[in-house]
This record gives sequence, C-alpha cells and structure tokens, in this order.
Amino acid sequence: MAEPERRRRRLLLLLLLLLLCRLAFVLPNAEVDALQAFVGGFAAGNPAFQSWDATMPTPCTWFHVTCGQGSQVIRLDLGNQSLSGELKPDIWQLQALQSLELYGNNISGKIPSELGRLSRLQTLDLYLNKFTGEIPNELGNLSKLSNLRLNNNSLSGPIPMSLTTVQTLDVLDLSHNNLSGVIPTSGSFSRFTPISFTDNPFTLKNSSDSPSNNSATAPSSGSSASNIAKIAGGAGAGAAMLFAAPIVVLAWWWRRKPHDQFFDLLDEETPEVHLGQLRRFPLRELQVATDNFSPNNMLGRGGFGKVYKGRLLDGSLIAIKRLNGDRIGTGERQFLMEVEIISMAVHQNLLRLHGYCMTPTERLLVYPYMENKSLETRLRGSLSVL
Repeated sequence: MAEPERRRRRLLLLLLLLLLCRLAFVLPNAEVDALQAFVGGFAAGNPAFQSWDATMPTPCTWFHVTCGQGSQVIRLDLGNQSLSGELKPDIWQLQALQSLELYGNNISGKIPSELGRLSRLQTLDLYLNKFTGEIPNELGNLSKLSNLRLNNNSLSGPIPMSLTTVQTLDVLDLSHNNLSGVIPTSGSFSRFTPISFTDNPFTLKNSSDSPSNNSATAPSSGSSASNIAKIAGGAGAGAAMLFAAPIVVLAWWWRRKPHDQFFDLLDEETPEVHLGQLRRFPLRELQVATDNFSPNNMLGRGGFGKVYKGRLLDGSLIAIKRLNGDRIGTGERQFLMEVEIISMAVHQNLLRLHGYCMTPTERLLVYPYMENKSLETRLRGSLSVL
C-alpha cells in the first residue's frame, strides 16, 4: 500500500512541475507578443531591434530590455535610437513595467491613454519627440509615477488635473509644447517651478486675478470721492519720491563702492547666473537631467561624493558631482571660492568646469560628459596588451 502511494505522489509532483514549466513559458510569451506589436508601430529595419527574436520564450536577453523577478520586463530603454512611427497601445500589457524611456526619437501621433494602465510605472520619458494631441487624463492613474518628462513635443490642450493627484511625482517637465489653459498649483504640482512649464501658451492667471469689470467700466464722470482719491494718490507718490531719493542715491554710491564679497547669492531657482564663464544651474534642472539622481544614472563615487550622468533639455550630456553632506557645512562663501579655484585649473588632461549648483542643502559641480571609461579600465586594457 505504501509503494502505490509513493508513486501517486511522485506522479502528482511531476505533473505540478510540468504545469509550472508550462506557465513559465506561457507568461513571458504574452510580453513577447506585446513587444512585437510595440515594434510594429515603428519603421522597419531599425538596428535597435536586431536582437528582438520573437521565437524566444523570453525577451530578457534582448537589447534595451531589462527584466526583473519572474523574467518580467521592468524597463524599456530606447532613447536616442532614431525611432520613427507611432507608439502602439499594446505596451500596456507589460504589467511589471517600471520605466519607459523613448526620448530623443521621431515618434509621432498621440500618447496612448492605455499607458495609464501600467500600474507600476515610475518613469515615463517621452521628451524630444513629435507627439501631438492632449496629455491623456489616464496618466493620473499612475499612482507610483515619480518622473514624467513630455517636454519638446507638440502636445496641446490643458494639463489634466488628474496629474495633481499623483503624490509620488517628483520630476515634471512639460516645457516646449503647445499646452494651454491654467497651470495647476494644487496637489503634487505645488512642488514645481515655472521651469517645468516654460514655452507654452498658458493662461498664467485665473480670471479672478484680473481686474474686475466694474473697475473697467466705471462712469467717466466719476464722483468727487474719486477725484479726491486721485489727488491723494498723487500727493502720496510725490512724498514717496521725496523719501526715496536719498535711498536711491545711497544705493548708487554703495554699488560703486568696492566690496570684499565674492558675488551676491541669488535664489536657488534663478534660471541662469554666471561666474565668469560658469553657469549656475537651478537644482530642478539637474534633478530633471538625472531622473532625480536615480541610481541608474550614477557613474561612480569618491571621497567627496557621487557622480551622475545627466541629459539637459537641449540633449547635451553632463556629469554631475554631488558632494557629500559634510561638504555643505563649509558655507556658501567657501564653496564659491573652491568653485573659482577649480574653474581656473586648465590642463589638456583635465575637464573644464561647466557650472555649479548651490542651495541650502546641496552642493553640485557640473562637467561636460566624456565617455572615456575609468583609469582602472585603461590600465587593464594596457595590461592585456602586454
């Protein structure tokens, strides 16, 4: 009796293993089908898809595809791959997708509303393309979205109010489009500065902020009270000028007087401040360039901090050295003196400093990005030759 029971258990275990193997091959095939439909939206013959073999049971070995646990696709990195065509809605079937990066291509058409069904999506980079139409309201369903960059397209219409409910949104760039209406300021949008919305025909103020119709259509005859108000206003302006004149003279003298200051410190969100040929970057711009200093963009680390790769809105690549917290305690003036010293270092084997960023909580140095690998890599290459 014991032997038949053992055989029965072995048979059940074997059937279970066969079922699991079957599932392992069936589930990834659904993603393969979705990716093949995704490729079908673009012009044929692009070398970015040379390794995308539809006969394979899993896409995890394909170029520009990253898989996570369970061999499910979590990232598509197809930025700057000269893709032309349209983004197919089948992409929503990649339910484990966390990052969709299609920036710097020639993708046209509308942004599929089906993207709002990617419940795990954290990064959506569609900037520097030719997308048209409105921003889908369904993107507000992406409760885990932290980076949304749709800049430098031809999107139109209003910003969906649903996006303000995405509390995880840290990086937003909708600049250089044809968006209209009012810029939302509620919810997560309260964290973003005007740089996220530049170069759009927005209505910057609500109608309630403009002068009322009553004041614009007041009778021309006026009342004696309005005349008295005008006289009082003129007298007040004259008195203000009388008191302001000495202040203006004093300010003019003070500006001409030499000072020991390095230079005036401006607000952290000032778009451009230059120290010689150096540019002062706003922190938000560097956050956008690095996906909020994502670990995926970290090039390395040293005794003074970490180095990140970034891409500015014009497409140029930069390397950003984010100094450790203990460097922030040195003070603003000392940091600026160090920036000046670094900027004066000129040598054929040294990268010239491109700019910097200084806020109460951050100290960053910005260099042009040069992909020459590390000294260790160079030495290993030389040793292999020997």
